[in-house]
Amino acid sequence: MSSSQAYVPVQTAQSRFVTARGLKHHVFVWGDVARATPAQPLLVMVHGWMDTSASFQFMVDALRQQPGWAERPIVAIDWRGFGLTETPQTDSYFFADYLGDLDFLLDELAPGQQIDLLGHSMGGNVVMLYAGVRSERIRRLVNLEGFGMPATEATEAPERYVKWLDELKKPAQLKGYATLEEVAKRLQANNPRLRTPFALWLAGHWARQQGERWVINADPAHKRPQPILYRVEEVRAFLQRIHCPVLFVEGAQTLYFMLFNGKFSREEFLDRVKLVPDFRLESIDDAGHMLHHDQPEELAVHIANFLNVAPLDNPPAA
Repeated sequence: MSSSQAYVPVQTAQSRFVTARGLKHHVFVWGDVARATPAQPLLVMVHGWMDTSASFQFMVDALRQQPGWAERPIVAIDWRGFGLTETPQTDSYFFADYLGDLDFLLDELAPGQQIDLLGHSMGGNVVMLYAGVRSERIRRLVNLEGFGMPATEATEAPERYVKWLDELKKPAQLKGYATLEEVAKRLQANNPRLRTPFALWLAGHWARQQGERWVINADPAHKRPQPILYRVEEVRAFLQRIHCPVLFVEGAQTLYFMLFNGKFSREEFLDRVKLVPDFRLESIDDAGHMLHHDQPEELAVHIANFLNVAPLDNPPAA
């Protein structure tokens, strides 16, 4: 890997910091946010667990090659405790906080305007729930592999709280690395499809040098489990309230459902999303869960085709 060159972005993002809910949130900005229009609204993107806003760079560069996207404004957010966003004074993270942060950040980034919204994995789950309560703020929504989680039973709650309480008493740690190349290799171990130039570039955003080691740009407390159950009946209530068009894109070789040992299936996911009034599902071959890394060029075509619509295609709710 040492002889390989890191990826060189076509368009370098600008770093900005936006204060929301008492935290300085880092955002990457491509283009001029002030140039957003009803026909080409701001595209806001949110990453998944243990990821960073820089993760979208390859996809953004591919989008820039699509008709009408040469100067369209795009923003990607670092969630609290990830990337360059501040870490809150907390020993645990709760899902509702992501929705709260997103709501406040949109007030700052696109006040009084509809946006297009995109989320990957955990971020995909966040944007689906957000669309269930703030659908009028979203013109169109793109979900990349945000399938959701297995259903839970109320009887599981006590043991979930026991596990959470026990984990609070253990120090949370993330592994450090001797070199940036080791960080890149770790990224490729997680995703063998990740091209070496991509891995080398992304490593410098996924981690930072601290003394003689490279450490991940993430609060170790993210590793602690949440005690709150994933209540499918509540998720279904959110889904049926989504009034904006939704595009879901999956990697044809995703291993996501293998994580749950039969407790959650693609068929169950498909049953849930039947509740979304305007939902379409598209698949990309030779791509896994990190499809925006695996096939950014093809993904850009899917996204551009979905978002390139007339401004009155989805008018704001009265």
